[in-house]
Amino acid sequence: MWLLTEEGSREGAYAVKDNAGEKVLFLFQQEDDAQRYCMQLQETDEVDMEVVEVDEEVAIKACEMYNYKYTIVTPNDFVIPPLQDDSVQKD
Repeated sequence: MWLLTEEGSREGAYAVKDNAGEKVLFLFQQEDDAQRYCMQLQETDEVDMEVVEVDEEVAIKACEMYNYKYTIVTPNDFVIPPLQDDSVQKD
């Protein structure tokens, strides 16, 4: 599995806020899909991201242990970065 993290940093991972405002970690099954999402994100965001490979079981267990929401992005899923909205504060 692959996830996105800030370039040069192995701490933290890219997550998207859901409709309830909670962060959801994207775990990609295919590296190509993660790379494509990363490129799209870099076009709209000022932070450079990189794709990092993670062990599937470890990533899922860590999310469940810390009660962190996650979703597995399969090759059949279509995901695009959320639109930037000036009225939304960044964390």
